[in-house]
Amino acid sequence: MEIYIESLKYPIGQFQKPGYITKEQLREWTKTIQCFPNKLNEEIKDLTEADLQKQYRINGWTIRQIINHCADSHMNSLIRFKLALTEETPAIKPYLENLWAELPDSKDCSIESSLKILTGLHERWVYLLENLSEAQLEKVFLHPENNERISLKTNVGIYAWHCEHHLAHIKLAKQN
Repeated sequence: MEIYIESLKYPIGQFQKPGYITKEQLREWTKTIQCFPNKLNEEIKDLTEADLQKQYRINGWTIRQIINHCADSHMNSLIRFKLALTEETPAIKPYLENLWAELPDSKDCSIESSLKILTGLHERWVYLLENLSEAQLEKVFLHPENNERISLKTNVGIYAWHCEHHLAHIKLAKQN
């Protein structure tokens, strides 16, 4: 049963950081981030209000919460990129995503505002990524929860994974 729950929590598996991140890998990840808003819109285009309340697993988030979470998470990520680019190893501010997902703007608000945020944010994010030097991609931020130093190029991979991870959750929820 526990393995089954894990497969629902992580339908594409957990992010696996490669030993070495190539330019080609970065291009693929950037393309994933670039395509996410369109893939998301395509995945949800025919959903009803009732469909948006479907969950990908028992006690999991609804499709609405997933979409609103992606807007929250990706905003935080872009800010972390900018902090790392403009400060020396900044400690980022973590947030309690499960509690954010329970706030009214995550549980009850229309998804339209989050879809707009994601479209604009991803356009700017990809523009930034495509214009960073290799040295800039090596810049890091400090995640205070585990004192991990995360490079921007690793974070590109984490968020490419994050996009696909939540698309997979939406696909699962649509089947329920």
